[in-house]
Amino acid sequence: MKIEADTTVCIGAGMCALTVPKVFDQSEEDGTVVLLDPSPPEELADAVRRAVTLCPSGALSVS
Repeated sequence: MKIEADTTVCIGAGMCALTVPKVFDQSEEDGTVVLLDPSPPEELADAVRRAVTLCPSGALSVS
């Protein structure tokens, strides 16, 4: 699993960081997504997919 985050699209809602804090955080400067682990372990796959689905701006994708 590989996560991509488009910080130009991110609106800083923080749903990703709330859903999987081991993988996502937010920038202290502007609140946009910060990827802590762009290739998280498989046991986090379901939670990561949920975070991608919950992202209101569509800034996250998984491949």
